[in-house]
Amino acid sequence: MKRDRQYVKFCAYGFLKNLRFFDAFLLLFFLENKIDYSQIGILYAVREIVINGAEVPSGIFADAYGRKRSLLFAFLIYITSFSVFYISKDFSLLLMAMVLMGVADAFRSGTHKGMIMDYLKHKGWQGEKVKYYGETRSWSQKGSALSALMAGIMVFYSGNYRLIYLLSIIPYLINFVNIYTYHEELNHSIKKKEKAQFSIKKLFQSILLSLRKGRVIQLVNSSALHTAYLKSIKDYIQPLIVNLSFMIPIAWTLDSKGKSGLIIGMVYFLIFLLTSAASKHSSKILSMNVINIEQKSLFLGLSMGLLSGICYLLNIWWVALVLFVMIYIIENGRKPILTGFLVENVPNEILTSVLSAQSFYSTLMSAMIAICLGTLAENYGVGISLFIVSVILMVLTLVIGVRRVEIEEI
Repeated sequence: MKRDRQYVKFCAYGFLKNLRFFDAFLLLFFLENKIDYSQIGILYAVREIVINGAEVPSGIFADAYGRKRSLLFAFLIYITSFSVFYISKDFSLLLMAMVLMGVADAFRSGTHKGMIMDYLKHKGWQGEKVKYYGETRSWSQKGSALSALMAGIMVFYSGNYRLIYLLSIIPYLINFVNIYTYHEELNHSIKKKEKAQFSIKKLFQSILLSLRKGRVIQLVNSSALHTAYLKSIKDYIQPLIVNLSFMIPIAWTLDSKGKSGLIIGMVYFLIFLLTSAASKHSSKILSMNVINIEQKSLFLGLSMGLLSGICYLLNIWWVALVLFVMIYIIENGRKPILTGFLVENVPNEILTSVLSAQSFYSTLMSAMIAICLGTLAENYGVGISLFIVSVILMVLTLVIGVRRVEIEEI
């Protein structure tokens, strides 16, 4: 494995992609615009439903006509979405922005991972896939860390959540150029001479054949569920940090929004530095040879959420925050490992499509969790909603795990 020019481009992609300055303030931005928790749940759910509708077709498009083209299209839609967020002042425009973001997410998800794995195969570095992907993914987390810190400083000085959507367009334009410079071999489009033999039906048959394998289903379920869980609950950390900001003496003299903006930016900065380290060292976790690591790490992440909900409910803010951070770390430590496992069990030529199918399942779960969280939070508070959802998912995880063992014994 060599850290060549393409390695740098892969790292730059993740770094720039995660310079979404608004991410650390998305829920607070909604609340500031008089959007209640139930409506927030609907916004998140709509985004996931849109992703669901476009996920598998986008994966097939990428495998059939080019991953590079799919990514370029996604980034144009992202930029449009950020522009709509910037001008939005009511629920309908926010809904439109979330729909656009959902379409972009669908065309992006799984595509870049497929390009990386194809590149490793071309170079003969398949044995380094967990280490390679873990390192490139760590730069995504570094981008998130810098993004949160810069966004916190912007909010501190400007007192404006809206401006950070406009500024998020800049790194996405740079990344568009970065992707455009990818070597054409990474596009992985079907060559003209092969298009006559190409059949969408055959591609679907290959995908279904892979998904019928018990090991593939297990990996897809475990990876998708934890990702959906974190994706649904991650923004609920923002009100928690706001509560903590009022307890910090150094911030007492600042105005409310400036104070919370600065503290949120600093907390997210530290969180993503930790997740970057977790992703980078995922190969070391793999070397520990933990039996059934995908299920154990899933249950551990859900347990952290359950305990965080209890601490949230009891106003033990600092402990709730630490437990919340643990979910982030677990997700980024396990993601490269499970992706590596999936690559070992799926033919490379349909990898993007299978990863899209995994994302399809993840977004379906995320939509359901988002609606439940939003409804419960609106009526009973964030702490209880987090606790109830975590318990339900833990029970489902245990039932599915026991059922799988029974089937294997038979």
